[in-house]
Amino acid sequence: MSESTTDILAQLGRPLLGVSVSVWRGDRVLLIRRGRDPGRGLWAPVGGKVALGERLAEAALREVREETGVECRLTPLSDLREMIMPARDGRPASHVVLAVYGADWISGEPVAGDDAEAASWFAPADFDGLAMVPGTVPYILATRRLIGGGAP
Repeated sequence: MSESTTDILAQLGRPLLGVSVSVWRGDRVLLIRRGRDPGRGLWAPVGGKVALGERLAEAALREVREETGVECRLTPLSDLREMIMPARDGRPASHVVLAVYGADWISGEPVAGDDAEAASWFAPADFDGLAMVPGTVPYILATRRLIGGGAP
């Protein structure tokens, strides 16, 4: 989400709906390095905004294609992740609700596109060495269990 989107959210005074998708290929998950704020330069699952009239699953698949060129098959909705960012005065500056999905890789090799600086596969053991968006690891690992991978 760009800074202008954050400004618009603050003006509207209501939450933004988005999606987050952890695509798994065996024991590795697809992550992107964010090219825009918030989180510019940090690694995270693929994600983005849901357009008006777009179903959550459609938005999830679209975001994966736009940001990485990868095709995947979604698992059922894993969780909802809620982020409320405070302004300097303590009032909410933004409020984002993400529908969290897991997915199985079908085809394609990741190529950074849209608002991603980079895209690559990582094993959970690699997470400690990555600058990641805070709070994402539990959501990523929960999606792994949904696709039958058990605890990593």
